[in-house]
Formats: sequence, C-alpha cells, structure tokens
Amino acid sequence: MNPHSLVSIADLTKEQILHILDQTRYFEDHQGLKILDGKVVATLFFEPSTRTRLSFETAANRLGARVIGFSDANTTSSSKGETLKDTIKMVSNYVDVIVMRHYLEGAARYATEVTDIPIINAGDGSNQHPSQTILDLYSILKTQGRLEDLTISLVGDLKYGRTVHSLIMAMKYFNPNFNFVACDELRMPEEYKQFCVQNGIKFTEHKDFSADVINSSDIIYMTRVQKERFSDIVEYDRVKDLYSLRNSMLVNSRENLRILHPLPRVNEINCDVDDNPKAYYFQQARNGLFARQAIICNALGIDILDYNNR
Repeated sequence: MNPHSLVSIADLTKEQILHILDQTRYFEDHQGLKILDGKVVATLFFEPSTRTRLSFETAANRLGARVIGFSDANTTSSSKGETLKDTIKMVSNYVDVIVMRHYLEGAARYATEVTDIPIINAGDGSNQHPSQTILDLYSILKTQGRLEDLTISLVGDLKYGRTVHSLIMAMKYFNPNFNFVACDELRMPEEYKQFCVQNGIKFTEHKDFSADVINSSDIIYMTRVQKERFSDIVEYDRVKDLYSLRNSMLVNSRENLRILHPLPRVNEINCDVDDNPKAYYFQQARNGLFARQAIICNALGIDILDYNNR
C-alpha cells in the first residue's frame, strides 16, 4: 500500500487531518497554482457521481494535471468481465494517482493492495467517504471557528450514509456531542455506536426530528435516503420522506447553526431553506474543490505549505 493513499479517514491522525485543513485553506486563498504540470490523475467511477467526480477533476485541472478515466463502468472493459484487480493494474501504468468510487465496500482498500500508485477513496459502498469528510470538517471549521465541543445532529439515512460514518470517525479527536436522528430501518449501525463508546464520543438517538434537537444544534447534517441502497422499493417509499427540514423549523435555532448536506438532495431539505443564512450546503460543495486539491497533493507527496516556501 502506498503510504500516501487515502482509503479511510481513520487512517489519518489528528495532526494529519489538521494539516490537510490548513492546506485546504491555503488552496482557497491561493487559486491558480499550476503545481501538478506533467502529472496524470485517473478518476475511476464505477458508481454514478456528479459533485465528487467533477470536483476532483476540476481540482486536478486547476492544479495543472491531466485527467483520464470514466464515469460509467459500462463503457469500460469491466463490462466485458475484467476484474477490478486487472483494471487497477492496467490504469496504474498510465497515471500518478487514482481516484476511485466503487459500489462495493472495501474496494478502495483492495485497490491499494494491487498497486503502488496512491489510491484516493471517493466512496466505497456504504462504508467510507474520506474526501467528503475533509470538506465537511473544513466547512464546520469555517462556519464555527472551531471543531471542538460542538453539537452535531446527523439526520436521515444513518445506516447507509457513508458520509456520516466517516464524519463520526474523524470527530473522535474533537469531543463532539452527536444526535443521531433516524427511524428504526435507517438507524446508525451498531459498529459506529460502538466506535463512539470506545472513543468516549457522546451521542443520543432520536426518532423524532424535534425542536429540541434543532434548537440545541451547532450543525445539522441532513442526508438523502438512498434509493440505490434498497432492494425493496416498498421499504424505500415508506421511509424516504420521514425527515424533512423546512425554514419554519429554524425560527428558534442558534445563530451559529449551519445546515450541511453532502448532496444531492431530494425532499429532505425544503427549497425555502435555501435563502436562510444558516443554509451552507452549496458553499460546502464549493469547499470540496479546495479540499480535494489538498488531498490530491497529499497523495502525490506534495505539501503545498512547504512547496510555497521553497
């Protein structure tokens, strides 16, 4: 495994996370840095994506790198039966770093075992989404001025939501207080609750998205109920609209409250929230560009903070 690969947020120490956030801020403040001239970045998306793929590709392009890859696995040799191993080993011949999204949990970790090229996990099934977590942490830091001692409410699909799974693991360093808001079918998996217990992370579980939860939160992190994760469409239809945030629900919320969402949204945030200054999900998506510039550079062993001082 290349030591610069990013498969899980759990692979990073607190110091490494904070350093990447410092680099993210640098990229936001210093745009147009062509420091990856001659590098080639592969984006291999075996599962559909818009924001993650486009932000990674834009990040690479703005840094001067070339981008190759695919956004539909049906157009590749995998549709002919080529194994993931062979695809990774083949692409490794042409590129300096691979950004990969896959529908199977553990696929990114497996990819690191068959190549020395650094792998960046852009989401593997319902498991991990570490680049989203970096931009989420950056968004929280920008809006709250700190990461420590915050009350964060995670709402909606906590069973399949890889973004909330990764966020929990990253926040173990910052003494959070979590509210897990979900129905029984979509509640937080036991392994992540055990992770909280083992790391002294405070959390409470709620079935109701109540005023008490909203008004005590510094961050509300809404999630989409993911239709693609359900084998039973009847079950999906029954739970898809259980949690929806409307502007009227924010009347008594904290002034510092910010609403995050990894996007895309369906019905879980009403459009009347968009003009509320507490809505931050579109700015959050923009932060993804700078976070992924930092992540790509880290994967290539480039520290922009040192690089700029040469």
